[in-house]
Amino acid sequence: MTLGFLLTSVFTLHLANSLFFSRRLLPPVFSWPIFSSLLCVITLCSIQTLTVSIDTQQTNQMLIKTTYMLILCWLLFVYCDSKQKVKILLYTITLTALCQSLYASFLNLTPSAMSPVFGYQETGRALGSFSYANFLANYLMLSLSLGIGLFISQLNNKPKPSNSKVQLLRDFTAVLLSPKIAIRIALIIIIVALILTRSRMGNSAFFISLTLISLIAVFIYKNKPPSFKYIILSFFIVDVIIIGALFDVERIKERITETSLHSESRDEVVRDAIPLILDKPFIGSGGGTFYTAFPAYQSEPYSGYYDNAHNDYIQFAVELGLPATLILGILVLYCFWLCLNTMKTRKTSLYQGTAFGCAIAITAMLLHSTVDYSLQAGANSMLFIIILCLTILTNKLPPPVHSYK
Repeated sequence: MTLGFLLTSVFTLHLANSLFFSRRLLPPVFSWPIFSSLLCVITLCSIQTLTVSIDTQQTNQMLIKTTYMLILCWLLFVYCDSKQKVKILLYTITLTALCQSLYASFLNLTPSAMSPVFGYQETGRALGSFSYANFLANYLMLSLSLGIGLFISQLNNKPKPSNSKVQLLRDFTAVLLSPKIAIRIALIIIIVALILTRSRMGNSAFFISLTLISLIAVFIYKNKPPSFKYIILSFFIVDVIIIGALFDVERIKERITETSLHSESRDEVVRDAIPLILDKPFIGSGGGTFYTAFPAYQSEPYSGYYDNAHNDYIQFAVELGLPATLILGILVLYCFWLCLNTMKTRKTSLYQGTAFGCAIAITAMLLHSTVDYSLQAGANSMLFIIILCLTILTNKLPPPVHSYK
């Protein structure tokens, strides 16, 4: 609610700024896919509150949260209207993830530490300021993707001719003193925190998506930097093999190896939720009502209490119905297509790099959502909506004047 209050306050200031100083009031036309999708959810939740919702209070909460997201998108499209502002946003997200990573890693690596935010005792999995390790893993996964995009955008995309040893030494020194090194160190720290969450799908989704999008980028990335392949390779050699070995990535491998359908009950939750979807396929049971609606369809006791489906696709289908879920899915796929289009056609390196990072983030979220409910966490859902906005901005914003860099 604090974040909602801040967003509402800033939006009020925006309205006053537009009224008294004749500044832009409405977002650009190219933002309509996101706004139409969010308005669809807002309208649906309003109808559900008056008709089918089995928990109107929770549905109203989802209505309010979606409205906050719409406000966030509105402000982002109005004010993030240039290359420089996109860069500032990327630096801000990366810096925030770095602070979260340092905090989470410190608590996790300190014996008998207790979270000063929630008062939780550390249990071997990094939590940071989140209440659930997988939420932190998802947040870091998304931020890390954008950070990699920012790093790639800083690379020189013009090959330099061979030069003297003195010049090479100067170039090397310049690289050491450049922002690229600071970004790379930040990315390593974020990866350490991601490993320390011990999240199976959080780590797997990130590295699978990084591999997949990198392979695609090799073929479609326009004027990619000469060092692109080596930089991507370094993420696997340095971050997975070396950093992973230092921070016991084997524990994640063990968790993945020991995972089976017999030991996990998430697949049974999905199975039992299907009849709930089929009973109300068009309008759903009401936003935020999964934990209220599901117990009546639960066929047997599980090892744990499922207040969420541990599958965002199923949860959205249960709560919002299939048509609204399909609309949201089409929005995400549209944004993913824009990422590929930006990498293939644009000349501005920042926009290409950002699109590369957004494509990794979207792919990773699509994978992670199959086994968890990270979009139910406010920080993660808002970061993901920012990523979707960035895919549109980097594809539609005009190129910087007098420069393609």
